[in-house]
Amino acid sequence: MTGARLPAPDAYAPQSGDLSYDVESYDIEITYKPSTNRLSGRAVLNAVARRPIRSFTVDLVGLRASRVRVDGDRRTAYRQGPRMIRVTPSSAIALDERFSVEITYAGSPAPRRSRWGTIGWEELEDGVLVAAQPTGAPTWFPCNDRPDDKATYRIAVTTDVAYRVVATGERVALGRVGGAATWVFEQAAPTPTYLVAVQIGRYVETPVDLDGVTGMLHHPRDLTAAVGTAFADLPNMMRVFQGVFGPYPFSRYDVVVTADPLEIPLEAQGMATFGSNHLDGSEERLIAHELAHQWFGNSVGLAHWRDIWLNEGFACYAEWIWSEASGGPSVAACAAAHHAMLRVLPQDLLLSDPGPDLMFDDRVYKRGALTLHALRLRIGEAAFFEVLRRWCAERRHGLATTEDFVVCAESVADAPLADLFMSWLSQTSLPVLAASH
Repeated sequence: MTGARLPAPDAYAPQSGDLSYDVESYDIEITYKPSTNRLSGRAVLNAVARRPIRSFTVDLVGLRASRVRVDGDRRTAYRQGPRMIRVTPSSAIALDERFSVEITYAGSPAPRRSRWGTIGWEELEDGVLVAAQPTGAPTWFPCNDRPDDKATYRIAVTTDVAYRVVATGERVALGRVGGAATWVFEQAAPTPTYLVAVQIGRYVETPVDLDGVTGMLHHPRDLTAAVGTAFADLPNMMRVFQGVFGPYPFSRYDVVVTADPLEIPLEAQGMATFGSNHLDGSEERLIAHELAHQWFGNSVGLAHWRDIWLNEGFACYAEWIWSEASGGPSVAACAAAHHAMLRVLPQDLLLSDPGPDLMFDDRVYKRGALTLHALRLRIGEAAFFEVLRRWCAERRHGLATTEDFVVCAESVADAPLADLFMSWLSQTSLPVLAASH
């Protein structure tokens, strides 16, 4: 992994994750019965110790572990609480030593309550979705739930044969035995736990060529026409974004549309999920936003939750880029309109560290996008888009901080930019937006 290491638990989610080890890969096998909401699973975490370990924790919420083994050792001791399992191997694990943890577990999965609402495994009217950001992953599999701990995944899901499973990664196998089907997915790109998803529903598939990238729309059969209309511009969005951000960072892009309405769309690694209410043509900007997250937030990941503007501000700016490219309001017009909106809102948000209660505040999204536009106005068109391309290339599948972005921008501009970033990121008052050239 690239980027800064956390010296202490993330201040925005201090009870999640364990810094004493990093997971390199997950092997997850679950069996799920939609009619009874019953899940049984087995997960293997292949990890490396980042300090000498006598005991460590694995996050798991709402499901009960029945067996835990470190490197297959039956002498492994464990104690489970409401948020995590405390695991004590029979002998200490040395610094840099690789080890595996196998956990067998079961229960009736449900979203967890958090300061951001209910998140995680969620039953639909007929199926399931996972909405894990920022701490919902442990509602369906044992994990080291830190945004900076990226790993690879193998996920096998067995469920009723009437349902289709869409999960993070490439589908590598599908087998049927009686009334059940097992879907197997592999994700080779490093992925944090909060971007791992499983969506289960009575879906059909519509393939789509996304400017050379494999794309697939998964949706209820009776929504086929509406989905086709709503996502007709997705290939053009991909073309525009590959032009300004660089090559799409994953092997494919899956879009899931549920029969249920959803409050907001959800992004995952190589995937986005929309509700049936997002098909009326008014949500085109959200389709652009979720696609842009594949570069900003998914490939270039967060080292700390406080830097959430690197995800949301960039994806919001991508909405404005698409607006202009598709014949809508220009980036400059979008920036001016949103700057005017922010001027009348409270000036109490610090973009570089908004705090956990405000990390998903719309002002983070819009002020983050305006920060990028202010940078564009300062350094010029060519340099600005070189910053974005270099950022995506140099941090591909890695981690980043706000400080990293400042260094990247100054390197391309070959000029100090501390005053600009200080005013936009480290002061609560909204700066004046310079006039467009």
